Amino acid sequence: MHYDKELINKKVLPLVTKPITYQGNEVGAVHKDLKDTTIRYAFAFPDTYEVGMSHLGMKILYSLLNDQKDIWCERVFAPWVDMEAQMRSREIPLYALESMDPISAFDFVGFTLQYEMSYTNLINMLELGGIPLLSKDRGEDMPFIMAGGPCAYNPEPLADFVDIFVIGEAEEAILELMDAYRRFKAEGGTREDYLKKAASIEGVYVPAFYEAAYHEDGTLKAFTPLIEEAPRKIRKRFIKDLDDAYYPETYVVPYTETVHDRVSYEIFRGCGRGCRFCQAGMIYRPIREKSLNTIEEGIKTLLKTTGYEEISLASLSSGDYSKIETLIEDLVFDYEDQCIGVSLPSLRIDSLSIDMLEQIQKIRKTGITLAPEAGTQRMRDVINKGVTEENLLTTVRTAFERGWGHIKLYFMIGLPTETEADIAGIADLGQKVLDEYYAVPREERNKAVKIVLSTSCFVPKPFTPFQWFGQNTGDQFIEKQKMLKSLIKDRKISYNWHDGSLSYLEAVFARGDRRLGRVLLKAHEAGCKFDGWQEHYNHQKWLSVFEEAGVDPDFYALRSRSFDELLPWDFIDIGVTKEFLQKEWEKSTEETLTPYCREGCSSCGVMQFSKGWKCHEHYTV
Repeated sequence: MHYDKELINKKVLPLVTKPITYQGNEVGAVHKDLKDTTIRYAFAFPDTYEVGMSHLGMKILYSLLNDQKDIWCERVFAPWVDMEAQMRSREIPLYALESMDPISAFDFVGFTLQYEMSYTNLINMLELGGIPLLSKDRGEDMPFIMAGGPCAYNPEPLADFVDIFVIGEAEEAILELMDAYRRFKAEGGTREDYLKKAASIEGVYVPAFYEAAYHEDGTLKAFTPLIEEAPRKIRKRFIKDLDDAYYPETYVVPYTETVHDRVSYEIFRGCGRGCRFCQAGMIYRPIREKSLNTIEEGIKTLLKTTGYEEISLASLSSGDYSKIETLIEDLVFDYEDQCIGVSLPSLRIDSLSIDMLEQIQKIRKTGITLAPEAGTQRMRDVINKGVTEENLLTTVRTAFERGWGHIKLYFMIGLPTETEADIAGIADLGQKVLDEYYAVPREERNKAVKIVLSTSCFVPKPFTPFQWFGQNTGDQFIEKQKMLKSLIKDRKISYNWHDGSLSYLEAVFARGDRRLGRVLLKAHEAGCKFDGWQEHYNHQKWLSVFEEAGVDPDFYALRSRSFDELLPWDFIDIGVTKEFLQKEWEKSTEETLTPYCREGCSSCGVMQFSKGWKCHEHYTV
């Protein structure tokens, strides 16, 4: 499609909010001269620029691909509704930021799937880019559509739209896919020829080469590969040694504010805590740490190349890094005189050190966020949280004594076996936290005390012990929220809650199969997009879409599964065995704990998953 690029800068961008997010000439953006041999890759984030530019995975893969001389990776984001309206009225295709070329001109368009409610954005971006929505309709001149990220662990709802899924960590697999594409371009062949090459790469799933069959009751009967190159089981990819793994030495630095304006440095991957609701804790196993030297040298380089004034230590639970206190001490010592701050985005109550927090919040005590997840010890044992009420109260007691006043507590409602007593326990726990504040002498208290209780609605996810559990209904969520709100009596305690209808739709697509493809198509036709944004989500429109498509969403969200049911994601091997997940489900009903990996192996299967993997070389016990 021909369009005037200057027209965008002169006529279109002055009419939209945040025009700088559509220009792409930031510090650190990569520009290359195109050659016949150049492989063009559009890294697509199905949300706004501000959200996407904060995503660490994009930073890693953008730099990794651009470090290859014959690959030019560019970025593309979902345009906000005002920009989309301008693009449609002026017939401007969705373009990548660096070259402003339409994404239909690329060899690959790769989406990262962080959230199920971004699926309609993916489809909308394809249409805006002039790319046929269904993979079966794409001709030889169209890009290959790729996807990865946590939602790719159940790729089936997007099976009709995506050509290639990468399951697991992508740093090695994506380079293998690019190498296969080089050979494909040199040798010639059809689109199907390349897809067959891709399907033979470990961790790569090509939906077109598989067929699903269903029982009369709607459950999955069989899932069968159609060609020899397609494996019966897709084994996830993971990086064995993070010290040797690729990590960028610079980032693209936006000219505008994004969700996270700082150096984000990954200190380890995986989690051995085994919370039974947590998908990330299962799919990202095994735990692999970076050495202190690797982390500190990497941060030093990124601070120099980006100019950022804050460091964020990224992981699933940063307090579990085996040398976290030494790392904090080193970073504070090295950068305190430069007024460079350090933040820990994820901490567990039992690994929380107030002394450590004081080091990184010397100037201003901004608040402490903790996640008990449940209000009673019984419920915390059900979910294998592994922390006690005393852990929490000891932490907040020390925090109040040291001058903190703002405590935010995260909980989930709708967990398996939950009772009214468990809901009431959330309010009771909030009051006990406030009582710890009142126990501090008046002259030593932070006068601006505020306790915030926040509840999300539980969504059962694939590859967790709760993947078989039927979600609560919308009415049940509402009743529990009303009950909890009525039990909070003190004005110093406030309560925030999430929309249960949005969590319901998230559950539908989290555990869905490829029959949901026709639902997504109809949702796109109905104008659904930015569904993760409350101001754009329309629940009644979605219910109408399901009815029109002849699909019952309750079948996916509310129905409990039996252990012998074939699940849509069972063809993926994450290393953690299904037998282990079943045992964890059974232990949850018995309210029995499974120990933290560092306290004893529970034989989840991941240590036997990969040939050559040795626990003691990569995991500090």
